[in-house]
Amino acid sequence: MAVYDFINCEEPWVVIVPQGDQLLERQLVALEEQGGPVFHLSAEEMVTPEGVFAAFARTLYFPDYFGHNWDAMVDCLDDLHGSWHGGRGIAVVIGDADLLLDAGHLRLFVSVLCQAAARANSEVDSDGEPWDRPAIAQHFAFVSRTAPTEDFASRLTGGDLKVAVVGPYVTASLDE
Repeated sequence: MAVYDFINCEEPWVVIVPQGDQLLERQLVALEEQGGPVFHLSAEEMVTPEGVFAAFARTLYFPDYFGHNWDAMVDCLDDLHGSWHGGRGIAVVIGDADLLLDAGHLRLFVSVLCQAAARANSEVDSDGEPWDRPAIAQHFAFVSRTAPTEDFASRLTGGDLKVAVVGPYVTASLDE
């Protein structure tokens, strides 16, 4: 079994991978072959929360009413179930993730992505009631050029995140 699976609605929602990771490349190709979109962003423009909001809004076609805050980002990522992507899973790949290691918002950013993915990947809402849409695989990969795995793990541990180091990977999901 793979450490992470971008094709199915399974945890972990966020993974930090080394640059050139072949597992990531294979999964992205498989997702695209199924018609699922893969979005590529650069961490260079996400060193501030405002940069995160702008990059995601532009690249993932958030609606004009997007509030440019963390709660609104969760909502907009959950709303990606529209017809524009055909109801297929999506992946967002953030390159140069090393640039975010010293960003004060890294843990919150990853938590927000986990919250959004947990909602998107679920067939029921927080009350256990069925959604009016199917679950859709939504995953996020941070690609690290040189930073050691432990550097990411230490910055993500705590709060509402369940963080694991598995070989060269750091995985994150909500600690429920």
